[in-house]
Amino acid sequence: MLSIYFGDMPQAIYNTPTYFNNVYLDAWLEDPLDQKMIRSVDKGEVCGPNAVNTKALGMIPPTKLSGGVKTLMLIHNQPNKVFNASNCGDNCARWILKIAKMQDVTINLRHIMDFGDRKFTVKVLNNGQIVSNMGDLAEIAARYV
Repeated sequence: MLSIYFGDMPQAIYNTPTYFNNVYLDAWLEDPLDQKMIRSVDKGEVCGPNAVNTKALGMIPPTKLSGGVKTLMLIHNQPNKVFNASNCGDNCARWILKIAKMQDVTINLRHIMDFGDRKFTVKVLNNGQIVSNMGDLAEIAARYV
């Protein structure tokens, strides 16, 4: 299940790109889900543990991936930590939901992320409410961000 805390959350890791650069493991780039997220968000193909070929930047190391992909990979590979998912654009929302179907995930948001029109299950930690659509989520989130 996906749990979200809106607004300032002291225990959340705020600067996810820098954190990623210091903790990621080469093995993460071998994971099929991480490769799909890189392909979808950054339009990149993993060529090895230290190389990703992107349309925009050419061949880059993992430390040059976008903040969104880095945050998604952290959420996926370190599910016991809370990450600031406001480093992600709305194009990452579907991946956050996908990860949360596989494992319990808690994220911090400092904006209202658009999770789309489909039904989903999200627990808002600020008030304990469980919501299943974007309208209800946005109404609650607006109180906290």
